[in-house]
Formats: sequence, structure tokens, C-alpha cells
Amino acid sequence: MPNILVVEDSPTMRQLISFAMRRVPASKVIEATDGVDALKKLSSNGVDLILADINMPVMDGLKLVSLVRGNPAYKEIPIIMITTEGAEEDKKRALSIGANAYLTKPVQTQQLVKLVGDFLSK
Repeated sequence: MPNILVVEDSPTMRQLISFAMRRVPASKVIEATDGVDALKKLSSNGVDLILADINMPVMDGLKLVSLVRGNPAYKEIPIIMITTEGAEEDKKRALSIGANAYLTKPVQTQQLVKLVGDFLSK
């Protein structure tokens, strides 16, 4: 049963993504409001995939990726970044520091479910 960590500071977006993730067979959704919260949840749950927004207060998605990739216990977890459209620099930076994929907002639910399914079946 895959655990999917959804890291998003906007309650509306977080709800939307979490709702979409419930369509991934037998998955469990864990929600975090920012990078710091995400690291806490990571340490107390076995996480199989991370979906993270880039722009968040306290700790943004890029900092989260670099910390996750720097930790041997988490470095194999696939990370999908979610960014606002047209933030080309953010996309390049996210991929260069270890994100596996990115999606732009507004997120297409079917595309998201398919992408997550692809990573979980690897």
C-alpha cells in the first residue's frame, strides 16, 4: 500500500491533489503544509512518493528536495514537483537538484494520477 505525501501550503490545492491521489489504488495520503511539516511527516511515516509545491512559506519545495536527496534514508523516494505555469527556472532547478518530474498548475487530475501510478509501479 503506497503512502503518498502531499506537500502544499494552499488548503484548496492540497485538497484537490489529495482527492486525486485517492484514485491511486490502495494508496494512503499524508498531507503536509510546508517543507518543515513534510520532513516531520517523512520521519514518522514510510513514504513511497512525494508531491510538493515549489512556492511555500517557511521551507519551499526546492529546499525540501535538496534535504530529501541529501538524506540516505529518503534519497530513493520519487519526488514530483508542482509549480505555477511558466516558471521555467524553477522547473530546471527542481530537476537539477533531484526532482523526478514536475507538473504545472492548474494540475490535470488524470495526468497526475497517471504520473504517480507510473512512478509507483517502477
